[in-house]
Amino acid sequence: MDSSTIQLVQNSWQKVVAIGPQAAALFYQNLFEADPALKPLFKGDLQAQGKKLIEMISVAVNKLTELNVLVPVLQNLGKRHGGYGVQDSHYDTVGAALLKTLGQGLGNEFTQDVKIAWTNVYGVMADVMKEAAK
Repeated sequence: MDSSTIQLVQNSWQKVVAIGPQAAALFYQNLFEADPALKPLFKGDLQAQGKKLIEMISVAVNKLTELNVLVPVLQNLGKRHGGYGVQDSHYDTVGAALLKTLGQGLGNEFTQDVKIAWTNVYGVMADVMKEAAK
């Protein structure tokens, strides 16, 4: 990941954090619209889950320049998600829901460059998580 990609992701994420609860609600709405079969994987309160989602993404985004810290966190998260029944194909659906949510939350600020940066960053994170779940 180059520094401009990291900067685009970090700057755009700060704007999303400001609307965290709404962004989380939009994310789950987008996720379940894309694949209703994923809903049973979420057994707890979605508001609480949404708060965890925003917190986890925040940790990941803030640690993009510290891969030695970030990679073990993602590996642990991937192992846990594997235990919840998350399959590799679900990561694509989550990625699409995340990008859609970012577009909704950022509006005109979700430029093509920001979208590409998020696509790249999410792809790397998802790959680490999927590999750890195996």
